[in-house]
Amino acid sequence: MSHPNAFLAPKGRLQLARCIVEDGWPLRRAAERFQVSVPTAARWAGRYREYGVNGMEDRPSRPLRSPSRTPQRRERRIIGLRVNRRWGPARIGYLLGIQPSTVHKVLSRFRLAKLSWLDRATGRVIRRYEHEKPGDMIHVDIKKLGRIPDGGGHRVMDRAAGKKNKTGTATNRRPGYAYLHNAVDDHSRLAYTEILEDEKKETAAGFWERANEAFNAAGITVKRVLTDNGSCYRSYAFKDALGPDITHKRTRPYRPQTNGKVERFNRTMLEEWAYARPYISEAERVAAFPTWLHDYNHCES
Repeated sequence: MSHPNAFLAPKGRLQLARCIVEDGWPLRRAAERFQVSVPTAARWAGRYREYGVNGMEDRPSRPLRSPSRTPQRRERRIIGLRVNRRWGPARIGYLLGIQPSTVHKVLSRFRLAKLSWLDRATGRVIRRYEHEKPGDMIHVDIKKLGRIPDGGGHRVMDRAAGKKNKTGTATNRRPGYAYLHNAVDDHSRLAYTEILEDEKKETAAGFWERANEAFNAAGITVKRVLTDNGSCYRSYAFKDALGPDITHKRTRPYRPQTNGKVERFNRTMLEEWAYARPYISEAERVAAFPTWLHDYNHCES
């Protein structure tokens, strides 16, 4: 669609047509004046005589007839398979014996949602939300991550390697877990993370106090905090850390989608930092974390 004020857009076409129809200009003179061909001037003049001002608008490019279009009965079968079984174009096309590209055109024509937009259990479109201002909601969660033993984990060494040293005694290939306490702003996606030793109530409360200070330093005043129903978040220590000015919200049981923004941050963190490359020790992986977090918060993807 052309710009409404562009040359020979609806306004220019109307001027051209009125010069010919109402003012009696010859076609050739009008065509020279508006720098168009004589057939173009004749076309818009004819449209103006037949339809008036409404005839100056662009017509849709859809053909009047589509003899090769997919039959309506087959379109209904495609839509039924997509809605009831949530299959993709390749699988539907294989069942019906048609090309996946044809299935994709039918799905696009009826504006059916992508499979990635649907809830797997119900098939309904996932309703995503975002709070209006930074600080209106902070998503808080803990990600438990296995520590890397010295010399590297199974990504560097074989799973059977390192179980015994040269003297034949067993070595500790399971040095425990690290707990990543994460806080992500709902609007700006600004993230604050600390790698701590446990997920006890005192640890979670201390983490939130430091996270709140970090958000305040970034100019964000926290109003609400959303967590799951972990014991550390139901404790009085965490409640005292929030204070009277911050409202505490909890997700419904077994509904991690509600806290989806921090869950997605956890996934991004694992893909781009924790498992991005083989590390030979936990200290090496921890040392790489501040750089990654800075890039996540400040660099455009």
